[in-house]
This record gives sequence, structure tokens and C-alpha cells, in this order.
Amino acid sequence: MRRLILASLLAVSALARAEVIDIDNAQLEKLAQSGVPVIDIRLQSEWEETGIVAGSKLLTFFDEKGRSDAAAWLEKVKPIAKPNEPVIVICRSGNRTKPVSQFLSQQAGYTTVYNVKSGIKGWIAAGGPVSPAASSIASCKAAKTC
Repeated sequence: MRRLILASLLAVSALARAEVIDIDNAQLEKLAQSGVPVIDIRLQSEWEETGIVAGSKLLTFFDEKGRSDAAAWLEKVKPIAKPNEPVIVICRSGNRTKPVSQFLSQQAGYTTVYNVKSGIKGWIAAGGPVSPAASSIASCKAAKTC
């Protein structure tokens, strides 16, 4: 009986565990077109330098010195995607999004987090379209969300 209860608890905890899924450019395009929000965690200077994936929500996670305020950042994510909704996270090359994706899935309770493994650099190199960031930056600054 104890083994059955233990096995049941392990099965339930495995199902409740969040998932981080590394995605490529084709998957990014398909998911974004289906309405899954894309959160770009880079710095403003990076958005201005390369542009952004159209429709991305601009929400810097790490500052210029690599510091972050995860709790404050998470409060800005919640209006974009609830923990039971999928979300895509993108940065320059996919390195910063790894810990951010893990934070969302393991600590913030997000059930499906997509990590763009090659970042915006990979997206651009593959010919993915980008939009100028200026109007998105102005919008998120006015709303105090970026």
C-alpha cells in the first residue's frame, strides 16, 4: 500500500512539473503565429541594435551588470502570460534565456516555457524578419512594463 501511495505521489509530481522546451526558428515562427507570447529579455540597447521579433513583449530581465529582480520582473510577465499559459522567451543567443526559462518553470509555476535556443542572432541569421523596436520601446516605457 505504501509503495502504491508513493508511486502515485511521484506520478502526480511529475505531471505537475513544468516543462522548458528548447525551440528552433521554425517552431518560434509557428508558435508566435498561433498567439503564444514572445518575451524578449534583452537590454534596450540590444533591441535598438537588432530589432525584435514582431509582436514581442519587451521585458529586460538582467541589467547591464547582470543583476536582476526576478520578483518584480515576474509581476510584469503575469499580464502577458499566466502560469498555465505557454510563453516563449528570447534573448541575443539563447544563453540568458536558459536560467530565465528555468526560473519561470521551476520557481514561478509556468507549465510550458519555450526557450529560443539560438536567440535573436540565430533568428536573423536564418532570415527571420525583425521589426524596429522604437515603437514597442515607447509603448512599454509609457506603460512602465519594459
